[in-house]
Amino acid sequence: MSTGINIITEDVKLGKDVKIYNFVNLYGCEIGDETRIGAFVEIQKNVKVGKRCKIQSHTFICEGVTIEDEVMVAHGVMFINDPDPSAVKPDGSLQAEADWKCIPTIVRKRASIGSNATILCGVTIGEGALVGAGAVITRDVPPYTVVAGNPAREINKRIV
Repeated sequence: MSTGINIITEDVKLGKDVKIYNFVNLYGCEIGDETRIGAFVEIQKNVKVGKRCKIQSHTFICEGVTIEDEVMVAHGVMFINDPDPSAVKPDGSLQAEADWKCIPTIVRKRASIGSNATILCGVTIGEGALVGAGAVITRDVPPYTVVAGNPAREINKRIV
């Protein structure tokens, strides 16, 4: 289904009072009640976004990502689901969906992810954790921990 300048396929499950701004692509995903999705966001199939989340503009959430309730994802955040991407197979033929394995990522309740962070696949961002702007997450972030840098390192505990 196209809603003018948004593309939302029929297999998307939208909760109650979800707010979607312009230029958004959603397909095969689930969005919880009262979540807000900013402009220029793409959320792929098999993604689950919880209730009362805020997904800001220019964010890409790829297949395999689960975002629990009350999570803040700031502008320009990129999630990765393949640790070794390739366009072709060893014989040079184009890869198809069956040629790769999606590695899941989890963002726990009330975590916050800063603008332009990159989240590599296979990690868990703990409950209440804070990921600094521009951080590259290469390993799990413990609950209520502040991380920043490339690769991200613990810099503080978060007081909640």
